[in-house]
Amino acid sequence: MKAKIFAVLAILALSGPAWSVQPDEVLPDAKLEQRARTISANLRCLVCQNQSIDDSDASLAKDLRVLVRDRLKAGDSDQQVKDFLVARYGNFILLKPPFEWDTLLLWLSPFAILALGAAAVLAGRRKGEDKPAAPLSDEEENRLKNLLGDKQS
Repeated sequence: MKAKIFAVLAILALSGPAWSVQPDEVLPDAKLEQRARTISANLRCLVCQNQSIDDSDASLAKDLRVLVRDRLKAGDSDQQVKDFLVARYGNFILLKPPFEWDTLLLWLSPFAILALGAAAVLAGRRKGEDKPAAPLSDEEENRLKNLLGDKQS
């Protein structure tokens, strides 16, 4: 009995993202629905920002899924639907934004951060290679021995 309950719970846990697209959103035409799923899998949820609108339960994601389906039913091509959404929300809505001038910082920032980190590590190593500290004078050495409790003979 415990194994059956565990199996049901595991299936429910793993099928969470499948609940995002509600039955009332699904198009009767299987080919059109597949196109809608393909498009929405590549669009960012503007609320969650780390999920596609196909995987998100946010109300805005649902509105965007319905919008995609409406545009497809109206006869738009896949590219026309994406262009419409990019014109409305910018390249941010795309999970894989194109490499353009306005997304240059987005694409190059990981490399810049990596280069700055490498430069910091190299600078830290070079700093450690400086000349060794000057030896203590006799007076400093006697004072150190007194502080440490060593008696001078």
